[in-house]
This record gives sequence, structure tokens and C-alpha cells, in this order.
Amino acid sequence: MGPGGACWRGGGAGARRWLSSRAPAPRVCVVGSGPAGFYTAQHLLKHHDLAQVDIYEKLPVPFGLVRFGVAPDHPEVKSYGAEDNRILGIPGENLPGVYSARAFVGWYNGLPENRDLNPDLSCETALILGHGNVALDIARILLSPLDLLRKTDITDCSLAALACSKVKRVWLAGRRGPLQVAFTIKELREMINLPGTQPVLNPADFTGLENAVKDAPRPRKRLTELMIKTALQKPGEVAAQAAAARQWGLKFQRSPQEVLPTADGRRARGVRMALTRLEGSGESAKAIPTGDVEELECGLVLSSIGYRSLPLDPAVPFDTQRGIIPNSMGRVEGAPGLYCSGWVKRGPTGVIITTMNDSFDTAQSVLEDLRGGMLDVSVSREGFGAVGSILRSRGVRPVSFSDWEKIDAAEVARGKAAGKPREKIVDPQEMLQLIGH
Repeated sequence: MGPGGACWRGGGAGARRWLSSRAPAPRVCVVGSGPAGFYTAQHLLKHHDLAQVDIYEKLPVPFGLVRFGVAPDHPEVKSYGAEDNRILGIPGENLPGVYSARAFVGWYNGLPENRDLNPDLSCETALILGHGNVALDIARILLSPLDLLRKTDITDCSLAALACSKVKRVWLAGRRGPLQVAFTIKELREMINLPGTQPVLNPADFTGLENAVKDAPRPRKRLTELMIKTALQKPGEVAAQAAAARQWGLKFQRSPQEVLPTADGRRARGVRMALTRLEGSGESAKAIPTGDVEELECGLVLSSIGYRSLPLDPAVPFDTQRGIIPNSMGRVEGAPGLYCSGWVKRGPTGVIITTMNDSFDTAQSVLEDLRGGMLDVSVSREGFGAVGSILRSRGVRPVSFSDWEKIDAAEVARGKAAGKPREKIVDPQEMLQLIGH
């Protein structure tokens, strides 16, 4: 199911102490080794004495976007995942110089499928479409001093590309206003204090907002107050901005209409933005085009407008509009014994704590169904024994956890030599050669 969600079947028998100990132990198959899969497995094993859980992953390495998510300088919060990204749906979005946030994040985090992205960083101005934490992560990576990045597990090729980067200005544009930004105060504060970088916020964007947030929830109020304070401060007031060679800023009520090509049509040179007005207030405010437009010159465009999950298999129900598996408390509709968790269950929202609680809820549904006799407990399941036989018959050699430990040790050793936590191997074939496959 990919790193953003997990899908599994529960079966077999036995449940804690309320069923006969002679009954076969329930075997649970979890597809996807990201946070959703691991948290679900953890809850089942903790609350069921007999449960046996097998976790399956398409890559040779586990942990999904705990390994490949968000930013290498934020190892404690990596937890964003889904198989695909939402498209902009505008002319020019396939021009060279335009990338999805998912692919760009995958590139600097060593996700094998994105290792050859090779983004062109030869321009001075980058535009990130989106006002979420992932957008701030990307801006921070583009503008961070190399000495800070060298201490992280960012890939060598990404570090080399960033060392040659000409990007010195990053704009983050969103369709709505300051009261609707989706990033959090911790990430904003870190961006404001980024050494050698100056924030550029227009005071006019915040007129009257101090009164508007008086009764807002405390996190929203503090976030808005920090933006206002930053907009009103004089250049150089923050020590980190002294002699700043780089800058970043927030642009509000701007909706992308078209990515504009260079004269020869070979790459992006800018984005035509529709100016918007807000209808309604707070989280439910909608951005309505005013009819006015402006062009923003930039050679690098990164779309960070959200992620979406992909269907697992034709046999598994899937809502293509919402990008989720239809479910009730994790129980897949019309498929008894099949469950889901993570973004494929609820959509692409939230961070690791959200996924953890969501996974616990789904695991609880499995436990309740075991206890209530909703699952077939009459036949013992073979689990990976049967799956292993099928794989061998197809000539497939799966990577075991002990194999992963060899890959892990090699990455840590390479990282130690370079003064980093690890140096990720980004080529699956190299991983397989390392473990003798």
C-alpha cells in the first residue's frame, strides 16, 4: 500500500484470553512498512497474546517515509507518505523545471524511484506552491547553509547538487491568506531563524489580523502573531539574518494559472498567478479568483499542494475521488477481514502522532472483530510460510529483516566515514548485491 498507509487481512483464531488456547493463533498480514503498518502491528502484538504479524514492503528497506519523508534535518518528524502527488492541472506543469514536492523530497532523501530526478537548480528564484510544512521543508533545504546539511543523512548526490545551486530566493505561494496557512509554528520559527537568510513578509498582508485572531485557538493565534512580528521587523533585526545573501517570503491569495515557458519553449521561466479574494473565514474560507493576474519570474517550480494514494489492487475497493479505501473505523467496506490505516484510510492529512492514533484505532477494530467472532477462526493460517513458497516458485528472493540489518550497517559505516548519521544506498540493485542476492 506504500509508505502512506497500510492494508492488511486479519484471520485465524484466538484473541487474548477469551478464546481457547487450543485455537490457532491469528495471522495478520500488513502490507506497507511505514508508520501506519508498524503502529498497527505494535498495537496488535501488545494487546493480543497469540497474534502473529507479517509485514510486507515493496522496497528492500523498511520504515517507509520514516526513512524517506519530509527533511533530513528533521529526523524526529518524518511521517508523510502516499504513493502519488496531486497534480496542478494547469498548462505548462510538465515543463522542465517543474517538480512535485513528493519527487523532490524523495530525491534529497534517497528514495530509489527519485534518485535520477536531477533537478535544475541553476536559477536564482524558486517558487513553491503550497503553505504547508512540506513546503517549508523544501524551502529550508534549498536555502540552508551546506555545513548544516552535511551533518544530516541527506544523500551525497543531493548535497553536491545543492552545493552548486544558484537558488538564493524562494517564494511560497498559497491560494488563501495568513489565517489559512497549514504549516506549524515550530517550522516557521526555524525558517525565520535560518542563518544567512532573510524572511520577506509584506506588512500589508497582515492588516487587521491581530484583532481577527484574538478569539482563535492558541496555536493559530501564536502562529499569526509570529508572522506579523516578522513582517514588521526591520532587516537585520534577527542575528541569523546579518549580511543575509538569501531570502524567502510568503505570498498570499495567489492561485497558479499557467507555468510560463521560456522563449524557446524548453523550460519554465515563471508562473502566471490569479489573484484571489476570500469568501468565508477561518479554515472554511474559499479562494475566489478576482479576474486580476500577475506573473512571477522563477526558473524552479515545486508543487506542494498535497499527496494522494493509489489503488492497491482491482479486488480492493477504492474511492478515486477522495483517494482512499472506503472504510468504517478501518474496516474495508464490502471486504470482511480486510482493514486499512494511514492516509489511504483517511486522506493525506496529519503527521506521525495522527497516524499513530489512527493505526491504533484500526488495530482495535481487528481485535474487536476477533473477539466478536467476525473473523474466520476455524482454519490455521500459514502466513509467510505459504507466501514464501509462492515467491520461490516465481523465482523471487525476498529481503529479510536480517538482510536489512546488513544494509543498515553498511549505510551507517559509510556515513560514519563522512561524518554523517548514515549514507543511504539509493540503488536497489546495489542493496541486493550487498546482501548476496
